[in-house]
Amino acid sequence: MGTVVTIDVYPSAVPDGEFSADLRHRLGRARMVLQQADSDFSTWRHGSPVSRLRRGAITAAEVPPVVTAVMRACEVARQLSGGWFDPWAMPGGFDPTGYVKGWAAERALAELDGLAMHGALVNAAGDVACAGRQPSGEPFRIGIADPGEPRRLAAIAEVTGCIATSGTYERGSHLIDPHSGMPAARAASATVIGPDLGLADALATAAAVAGSQVIELLEPLAGYEALVIDWAGRKRCTSHFPFAPATAASAASAASAG
Repeated sequence: MGTVVTIDVYPSAVPDGEFSADLRHRLGRARMVLQQADSDFSTWRHGSPVSRLRRGAITAAEVPPVVTAVMRACEVARQLSGGWFDPWAMPGGFDPTGYVKGWAAERALAELDGLAMHGALVNAAGDVACAGRQPSGEPFRIGIADPGEPRRLAAIAEVTGCIATSGTYERGSHLIDPHSGMPAARAASATVIGPDLGLADALATAAAVAGSQVIELLEPLAGYEALVIDWAGRKRCTSHFPFAPATAASAASAASAG
């Protein structure tokens, strides 16, 4: 997937040998999930099913079931985003990167289910899946970088599920307008919070490309909230975006743009 993934775990007690062994085992499984996702979906790996599909070596009917499932989820995301997220309109053919990074991070987090912990985070370059809470019992607080000055935070969100941020201020013009096939970003940064990280990732990508007009599409979508920052630094968000109190700034974790 061409990115770095970090996993943070907050044990519910002082770690002992049994916990450490269980954690190592589960982290190994999480790593395998991420590696398999890269093997299945990478557009850089010549032999991945997605790469083979893109160059016409196989048809959509011949891809593995996991790719078929992601394609169906991408179709849902395309509809919910009003077509601003469209993996079938990418240069070179079907490219689910804007969905599958978050999807893979959430699947990796699932490997930690049942571990003796307060909570955990899997962060795939700004696509963050959360389980549980901080040891204090409070929700995780995730910082959203200021796209004009990425070492500073533009906002802090309280997150009990998943959060994805998309923008061009770190990786350059990698976002594609599916309507024109050309690089485009009408927002400097777009963040979406919701229960499904794959969908949040896709919707954040759509919002970064389309700009604040996507807010109207997301407003009625149950369980999802969005924050869009334009190139002048102005913020626009859905009605119930979970901003954290300003006093929580010191506890925030910065979420880089994906």
